[in-house]
Amino acid sequence: MLEMEPNPGPTGAEDGRLRPGAKRVTFPSDEDIVSGAVEPKDPWRHAQNVTVEEIVSAYKQACQKLSCKQIPKLLKQIQEFKDLAPRIDCLDLKGEKLDYKACEALEEIFKRLQFKIVDLEQTSLDEDGASALFDMIEYYESATHLNISFNKHIGTRGWQAAAHMMRKTNCLQYLDARGTPLLDHSAPFVARALRISSSLVVLHLENASLSGRPLMLLATALKMNVTLRELYLADNKLNGLQDAAQLGNLLKFNCSIQILDLRNNHILDSGLAYLCEGLREQRRGLVTLVLWNNQVTQAGTAYLGVTLPHAQSLETLNLGHNPIGNEGVRNLKTGLIGNRSVLRLGLASTKLTCEGAVAVAEFIAESPRLLRLDLRENEIKTGGLMALALALKVNQSLLRLDLDRDPKKEAVRGGEGGGTKGRDGAGVRHGAATDSSSDTEDEGAGGDGGRRDGAVSPKGDAEGGGGTEETPESPQGRQHRILVTSPGRGHKVFVVTRVESGRPLPPVSPNRLSPWRVTRLWCPQQEVTALW
Repeated sequence: MLEMEPNPGPTGAEDGRLRPGAKRVTFPSDEDIVSGAVEPKDPWRHAQNVTVEEIVSAYKQACQKLSCKQIPKLLKQIQEFKDLAPRIDCLDLKGEKLDYKACEALEEIFKRLQFKIVDLEQTSLDEDGASALFDMIEYYESATHLNISFNKHIGTRGWQAAAHMMRKTNCLQYLDARGTPLLDHSAPFVARALRISSSLVVLHLENASLSGRPLMLLATALKMNVTLRELYLADNKLNGLQDAAQLGNLLKFNCSIQILDLRNNHILDSGLAYLCEGLREQRRGLVTLVLWNNQVTQAGTAYLGVTLPHAQSLETLNLGHNPIGNEGVRNLKTGLIGNRSVLRLGLASTKLTCEGAVAVAEFIAESPRLLRLDLRENEIKTGGLMALALALKVNQSLLRLDLDRDPKKEAVRGGEGGGTKGRDGAGVRHGAATDSSSDTEDEGAGGDGGRRDGAVSPKGDAEGGGGTEETPESPQGRQHRILVTSPGRGHKVFVVTRVESGRPLPPVSPNRLSPWRVTRLWCPQQEVTALW
């Protein structure tokens, strides 16, 4: 308590009176300092022993009070709820138009029920509605998984409320914001939340206009984040310079992110170099890297080939829809053989021919742990399929090999005393021979079952004679060989035998590999019976 009294002047001090204008401070007694206290509201005071009927009634009353339409889809879901505790599987509002009043009415639901998933995809949220909903979800801890994708107009205030929700709630683990632009003026709020976020594990920001300053802010913040495990950044037009440099730096400092999905961007070879720099700094960290459709060429795979032996935790590498070609696969091969962690490799639509398939086959044969390989949408013809089939005889780990359902068409011409090449340019030679003592194993049948003219004797080819060796046709039928040479590692020759007889071939399943039987491998320097 502050009291003001008049100043009596210099002569007034002698009789104990205060001078005019002097100040005196007094304090109330301890018991009077706190005049009262208010307990915080319990957010779950409405959720005690609640019934479906009560929830429906409260929602309808709120809609009437706010003069907004009820959502039939929502009412139907509520009426189908059985167990109301602890968390219901899903609240699905996908595609419903939610204006501010509709969002306010939803509070009657959120104050009584909690959910695992709240799906708000494509609900036409504006700044006001989004802010209100995110505040509710934070206050009532309404969801562990939240989908706000394809809401293009939540604006700065919407993102600010979302960031507050991310920062304050302890239950939110998954946020899907695909197709929801996170622009320059909104990104700082989200970056600040990610820097200190303690619960978010999965973040989807595909097609969110992140290129430039937004990505820089996010990447810088995530360097200090230790909880996020999965980051999806597809379709953001990320470039191979500043954007890729930010991601490379992120990988240097963050060893918690396990999945990084960069599909459908413009990372290019220059950007892959930045990513490889970051990967080389990690001892444990990234498990899955998706680079699908990033215009990476054989030059980029050279960086990756050098990095792979140092990537100790990388298990899935998807390079699909990048024109790396045969040379690119050869660049990868040495690195993959030196790597001891990759389990899944995606090479779909990478412009491979038989020559590239042979390089892949060499890796398959050397790999003790590869589980899945995707080679669809490539120009792999008979020679490449045979190399793969032979490698599969040696490999003990591969569980799934994805190939095109229908084999590639190829034109084959017969040759007098010499070989011809198919349209793919692989080293495929033809001639006639029999092999009645071969230990064959059927690797499956498929294709058109049409005849192909003869194959050169492996011994003659190894000695460089290039001639044909003809023998009488065996009683079981006529056998042919096809030889595929690898351009490296001692020019090994894969020898594959196909058996034809006078009888028509039985019907075959269209999804089996080929109508060929694998026999053995021949090497020009020495004859061997196993691959590597």
